[in-house]
Amino acid sequence: MNVNSTISRYYAFVFFKDLAFFSAVLVPFFTDWGGINLTQVQILQSWFMFWMFILEIPTGAVADFVGRKHSLALGALVVAVAALVYGSLPNFGVFLLGEFLFATAMAMMSGADEALLYDSLKEVGREDESRKFFGRANSIRLTGMLLAAPIGSFIASRIGLNMPMVLSAIPYLLASVIAWSIREPGIRVKNSESIRYLIIVREGIKSLKENKKLKLLAIDAIVVSSAANFIIWLYQPFLKLVGIPILYFGVVHAMLVLSEIIVSSNFERLTKILKGDKQYLRFSAAVVAFSFFLVALFPNALSVFAFVIIGGGVGLTRLNFMSAIMNKYIDSKNRATILSSISMFRRFALVFLNPIMGFIADRSLVVASFSVGLLALGIFLFSPLRKEALD
Repeated sequence: MNVNSTISRYYAFVFFKDLAFFSAVLVPFFTDWGGINLTQVQILQSWFMFWMFILEIPTGAVADFVGRKHSLALGALVVAVAALVYGSLPNFGVFLLGEFLFATAMAMMSGADEALLYDSLKEVGREDESRKFFGRANSIRLTGMLLAAPIGSFIASRIGLNMPMVLSAIPYLLASVIAWSIREPGIRVKNSESIRYLIIVREGIKSLKENKKLKLLAIDAIVVSSAANFIIWLYQPFLKLVGIPILYFGVVHAMLVLSEIIVSSNFERLTKILKGDKQYLRFSAAVVAFSFFLVALFPNALSVFAFVIIGGGVGLTRLNFMSAIMNKYIDSKNRATILSSISMFRRFALVFLNPIMGFIADRSLVVASFSVGLLALGIFLFSPLRKEALD
């Protein structure tokens, strides 16, 4: 099997892995079909992140032992089982099991996918082209999400809110079969994934302590991206509040994904318009805060669409923008390790923040939205980055 065949199969794997029909109706699935409240929904998300952290080491060892393609194939298969479990019975205990299976699967696939592609390219001396292939893979991933959203809301409106979750098992099974057919590259990483994971924690904390600018960038990134995360969990309850039918949830979710694509494709243009990286960071934090305040103060169809398209497009891509900036302050040999550590710290923050915001949202969507907006506003007004020059 030549490298072109490996790349094509990898693209197909990425497409089907992210063809999740349930994404557009996730909150109604939990609240209307599952019968749980928003606090319990967010407890489930914290439960998922907790197990992602715990399982990173043992699942990394699995990838070391059986190979990356088998880790991907097994991970996609476990996701298919998780989707079937999740959609089987409206019960919080079943949902906890489903999230555990999702976390197991995601931990098994985390890092193994990009490592497989990179080492396949390196094996034939084309690793210098990796950015191009990773970029295309990300575009294919977003295309899968874009197509899945309207299909999922159509399924939910016609045959039941649990069916997008159940039927998502089909593309996951296809992804598993495709991963199994990919040739394992002969090149293998020297360091164990489990050892690498422990290094991530140690080196990440050390680097953030020693590098002031990197530490300030990380704090800014973690706070605003954590706030932006709640756009995903609040926009669907707001759609219900203003009377948008389930059938159109997928269209709105597709608009969110499309907005992310447009914003992330125009980072360079936006920084030129705003005259610098630091100005874009302040602008994007203000946009996220404004979008939460807008939908809180004037909850109607137009404000919800602005919340999704503008707030989501800017807020959910901001962490990617900041990763590019942070690369300037990280040595090449530590780049992946430190960026991964920052991602972990963000997960830690959300483990505690999720249930709090879920509890507030159960009592008032307006208060929850306003509270999250204050997090982003705090960075806009008081971020120490205002006094730092970015190279």
